Amino acid sequence: MEERKKKVKSILVTLPKPENDKNPYTELAKKLNLKIDFRSFIHVEGVPAKDFRKDKVNLADFTAVIFTSRNSADHFFRICEEMRFEVPVDMKYFCLSETIALYLQKYIQYRKRKIFFGKQTASDLAEVLKKHSGEKFLYPCSDVAAEETQKFLLENGYNFTPAVLFRTVCSDLSDLADVFYDVIAFFSPSSIQSLYKNFPDFKQNNTRIAAFGATTHKAVLEAGLILDIPAPTPGAPSMTMAIEQYVKQVNK
Repeated sequence: MEERKKKVKSILVTLPKPENDKNPYTELAKKLNLKIDFRSFIHVEGVPAKDFRKDKVNLADFTAVIFTSRNSADHFFRICEEMRFEVPVDMKYFCLSETIALYLQKYIQYRKRKIFFGKQTASDLAEVLKKHSGEKFLYPCSDVAAEETQKFLLENGYNFTPAVLFRTVCSDLSDLADVFYDVIAFFSPSSIQSLYKNFPDFKQNNTRIAAFGATTHKAVLEAGLILDIPAPTPGAPSMTMAIEQYVKQVNK
């Protein structure tokens, strides 16, 4: 394994490019003199209203919506618009994080609505959900739904209906064919699938793989790749911290 510990100069982060320079990756690039590029390996496509209708989900049946991401909010309001469904003023919104809750301002008058949020996971919402256990929840999700939230709702006996409103699709990465990076950072199993869909003959060689989250770690190993930089760990709760620790060690 020692021969893999070559210096790191370039990193590809398989996420969309942040909107501005105020992000931990830009700081990391400056601090350690690295070239960090962003390229989303997957993208989201909305399920058209005509396909959604086939699922026979009646939007008027629900008194609350659970949002696990901004995407789920975007596609919920999109489908309502496409189906000419006017969202009732007393609809309750449960968001996994405050960021998602604040994002709803794009669609609704924030102050006049019933909006609840947790810190990051469905179990953070447990207390709030308990108080509203009588609601009929709509759970907008993608075709690769975050199982944790669904599992939590099922185990706690909530009356909820998953609605697949968007799909995760592999992006075309053909322009990266002859580009080499010292480290590629992955955040979802779908991104690993995209790598192999675009480059079926991908050989890892000296490319170090960083991966965030247990399901992504598993996908890396199942693809027969070496996982060099796992995150989160007790010492590195974020991907940038894990990368920083690794780079400091190999760039000595």
